[in-house]
Amino acid sequence: MKNLLRKITSARPPWFVHGDLDGFFGLFIDNLLELMLITVLCRTACGFPASFITGRILPGAAFSILAGNLFYSWQARRLAKKTGRTSVTALPFGINTVSLLAFIYLVMGPVYYETGDSSLAWKAGLAACFLSGLIEMAGAFVGRWIKRHTPRAALLSALAGVALSFMVLGFSFQIFASPSIALIPMMLILIVYGARVKLPHGVPVGLAAVLIGVAAAWGLKWAGISTINVMGDPLAISWNWPTPALRELFSILLLPHAWSYVAVVIPIALFNVVSSIQNLESAEAAGDAFETKPSLLANGATSLLAACLGSPFPTTIYIGHPGWKAMGARTGYSALNGIVIMILCLMGGITVVLKYIPLEVTLGLLIWIGIVIVGQAFRETERRHSIAVALGLIPALAAWALHLIETTLRATGSNLYDAFDQFGSEIYIHGIISLYQGFLLIAMIFAAILAHVIDRKFLKAAVWSFVASLLSSIGLIHAYIITASGIQNSFGWLAAPTYAIVYAVLGLILLVFHFSKIATQGEAPLES
Repeated sequence: MKNLLRKITSARPPWFVHGDLDGFFGLFIDNLLELMLITVLCRTACGFPASFITGRILPGAAFSILAGNLFYSWQARRLAKKTGRTSVTALPFGINTVSLLAFIYLVMGPVYYETGDSSLAWKAGLAACFLSGLIEMAGAFVGRWIKRHTPRAALLSALAGVALSFMVLGFSFQIFASPSIALIPMMLILIVYGARVKLPHGVPVGLAAVLIGVAAAWGLKWAGISTINVMGDPLAISWNWPTPALRELFSILLLPHAWSYVAVVIPIALFNVVSSIQNLESAEAAGDAFETKPSLLANGATSLLAACLGSPFPTTIYIGHPGWKAMGARTGYSALNGIVIMILCLMGGITVVLKYIPLEVTLGLLIWIGIVIVGQAFRETERRHSIAVALGLIPALAAWALHLIETTLRATGSNLYDAFDQFGSEIYIHGIISLYQGFLLIAMIFAAILAHVIDRKFLKAAVWSFVASLLSSIGLIHAYIITASGIQNSFGWLAAPTYAIVYAVLGLILLVFHFSKIATQGEAPLES
């Protein structure tokens, strides 16, 4: 019997099974969409030339994606051999959508609009990606402590705000501006994923949605009814190997721009750490128990690799492992995805894809991801903390409002500095900007304070208030300066003195609640 068990556990799992093909198409479409977004948004929001994106950023992104996919595929095969099971499914992996949008709109975009220097914006993105990778690697050792001491409402609401504003709202406008080609693909994705059904013959819904949208776009164009919005002539196909960016990375780390956006990087990285832990728990519940520390270390290491090779976009474990497992995907889908993505990026194939596939037909998948993130924030927190999640959405909506205001002013040839005094009392621009500065940290703090107050844990709520006071004092939240080039961070002692005092007073009030009998009086706390 022992010899039989030894033979079973040492048996090599198959490299590729039929279900891996379904899993590959699903993960590939997801990764391809991220690369399309990078190619389009980095040009429009950060001023990057197309040749720079194709020749410098995408090759670095390709190798970080390949490295992660190969690791998690190897990890799954190792677990399969160890347990003697052939049903082990690799963790899905790629560029994080929320991080991608945050780094474009909240890090590189502002640097570009402030300085007009796309190279400096890219370097700031490299620094943000590098710092995110370091935090994610540190999370391998302290991630569970963070998860234990931070209310889930605080972490989830901060990212739900980004998903609701910069993903769902922004891309919904783009879809409804092109309903003839984009609305049906979006609704197909919502119907199939929402109803949890499968298309005939196991066709991946993402692939079907894109094909329908592309057919509609080109059909309408050939019929002369409408035009489609695609990029210009694709670049000539040529191999672009990644170029190390260590000199640029470490030079920017010595400049203020590298640290001006720490308030964006920290919450994003913490969320990636905690969500990766939750994804590992989800995989374990589905039957695949992967080791936590090596998984998180690999997660952070691939982000460091991306930054060192010129990509400013962190990579992470994706949600949805049980879904890929239900498809029948095992270990081969992950490795195949990494290889195909690498080839596509190195040969400049993303620009060719964008020549024939309008971005709008792919955005339905992002809408689905965005509403899943928002829904998760409410669903995965205790019911009594739902109002804390709602409170945490407000700062991100303020950031979105400011983004719309600035975009509108630029379109009219003006800027926020010139128009600042004209807002009057109709729009409280001071309040919008104050909420925008460090809005992810503000969202976490607001949600954490209210979640602890709901549980009558006034001492913990007071600690978060004092943290807010400290962050206001040093300028990580609420502090800003309006200049002709845009909104700038204001670091230094007592950078936002009013907020520092207000949060400190709030902390003292909460301490009074903690040490008095108030905590034990009144009605019972809200139930779950």
